[in-house]
Amino acid sequence: MRVITGSARGRKLQALEGKDVRPTTDKVKESVFSIIQFQIQGRVFLDLFAGSGQMGIEALSRGAKKAYLVDQSLKSIRVIEQNVKTTGFEENAVVARQDAQSFVLSSRENFDIAYLDPPFEKGIIDEVLPLVASKMNKGGVILCETAENEALPDESGDFVLDRTYRYGKIKVSLYRHREML
Repeated sequence: MRVITGSARGRKLQALEGKDVRPTTDKVKESVFSIIQFQIQGRVFLDLFAGSGQMGIEALSRGAKKAYLVDQSLKSIRVIEQNVKTTGFEENAVVARQDAQSFVLSSRENFDIAYLDPPFEKGIIDEVLPLVASKMNKGGVILCETAENEALPDESGDFVLDRTYRYGKIKVSLYRHREML
């Protein structure tokens, strides 16, 4: 696993190991950042269910002002902290060990881009998506990585499902504010 482009391009990132771990593939990561490439510079990025933190770190490498990397697993937090240090983003990364709902409910920050990649097929998106939508800036986007067959709502708060991208058994759903469509 590596940073694809930007100021930390080519830096290797530590990955988590185990049967419960499912890192975002480079193909999906490249596609996601192609979708949002003109929306990253100077923005606030939320990497919820961050795992290794690779999505938030990629956003920082591409010019995001700040990235919140949130995971409830201590193992994940240790890997995220190491990856943030390796890439030199300590000043711009906020690493939080907290469950997704608690973090979003307690956050005072509003986000421009949110990437949600929870454990597949456990209904977590249904619980977290409305909370995240309430913390988004009007021009922001929410991206949800799920299993191909996982059903997602057509809208959540002021955010509407704009497009779905499929990558084998994975899909990424893009939500935009209804006034930005």
